[in-house]
Amino acid sequence: MSLPEKKKPQEREPMSSLERLNLRVAGMINHPIAQDQMWVTIHKLETDGDREWNEVMGAIAEVDGIDMVFNDEDRSVTLKWVAPSDNDPRVQVRDEFEVLEEAAPF
Repeated sequence: MSLPEKKKPQEREPMSSLERLNLRVAGMINHPIAQDQMWVTIHKLETDGDREWNEVMGAIAEVDGIDMVFNDEDRSVTLKWVAPSDNDPRVQVRDEFEVLEEAAPF
């Protein structure tokens, strides 16, 4: 009887610098404190390439409702936004205590 073959561990593909920057920026924007104060300052790190930084900042600049202030003295960008109104179709209001009426499965 032969022994079962051991599976080789899958090698992870390392994240690109653009993916890392995207995750860092998204995490900062989505942080509860940033969401509460409706602004965040993102610093360009030495590990952030110019091409990646410009691509992410360009994508953010295309989003409606976000004001960008470039702070040249410390290579950062301050993003400010306004909370969407209840009339905005992108806002989905859901009452977490709403009881869903479903037919009993029996």
